[in-house]
Amino acid sequence: MNRHVAVLMGGWSEEHDVSMDSGRACATALRKCGYQVTEINLTRDLKQLLEAFKPRPDVVFNALHGRYGEDGTMQAVLDILKIPYTHSGLLASAIAMDKVQAKKLLANAGIPSPAGTVVTREDLENGLPLEPPCVIKPVNEGSSLGVQILQDRDTTLDISLWSEGQKLLVEKFIPGRELTVAVMGDRALGVTELEPKSGFYDYEAKYTDGKTKHVCPAIIDEKIAGEAMRFAERAHHTLGCSGVTRSDFRYDDTGGEPGKLYMLEINTQPGMTSLSLVPEQAAVAGISFEALVDWMVGQAGFEH
Repeated sequence: MNRHVAVLMGGWSEEHDVSMDSGRACATALRKCGYQVTEINLTRDLKQLLEAFKPRPDVVFNALHGRYGEDGTMQAVLDILKIPYTHSGLLASAIAMDKVQAKKLLANAGIPSPAGTVVTREDLENGLPLEPPCVIKPVNEGSSLGVQILQDRDTTLDISLWSEGQKLLVEKFIPGRELTVAVMGDRALGVTELEPKSGFYDYEAKYTDGKTKHVCPAIIDEKIAGEAMRFAERAHHTLGCSGVTRSDFRYDDTGGEPGKLYMLEINTQPGMTSLSLVPEQAAVAGISFEALVDWMVGQAGFEH
């Protein structure tokens, strides 16, 4: 009998719709690979999830994005049930989702990131802790949700982006270019430059066709490309990640190349849609989408 893979998608984070796209794409690819596939649109009803796990799957393909899906919460449930799952385990997922804790570990590993400080929404009402240009973003959200860039003191601060008491990371804005590197297992696949048609690489730019140009491989200094790939691999291993991750960087080449590379964050459950960066880098490296998801299922485990 073919192995049974349950694909978790949806969830209740603000990234629900993107997760549904990722889940459906992965489910289709897994069926092409010969797996028996069950698609599960996850809700907060734990009883519903347990019912959906009948018959018990051999592996869970975790296509959830955002809080509760990639922050260790669902990983803990699957660890308790002892059902192998794709991507990183509980601890690595939780640390990677917490940008502040991840920055501390990555700094100790010699990976530079923008200078920053943690505040609450209420703190910002009393003034900025850093001089603009600076970036304000939630400590534990993905897909650039709740991100605001203040280019100068005249830029209006939109407090409504965040909830009361929410922890926010205020970082120095790094000029230059946006780069990303996917890591598959123990090796980086390549470097992609992201060129948004307008503004910055926000949620709309990530998930709307035609909003961002992907240059893969990135046309940058070879030394910087190699450094970005080494940093991505080191971040993956430092946090104890498994399967596939994607690391995002800012590359300040405003003074000419080679410039200075800064790591922004590591994503333990990157998108798997038709516009997603990991499948694109895999394709350039000669790995089909079906081969990628098949490999991810083969790497699945629990209590990583």
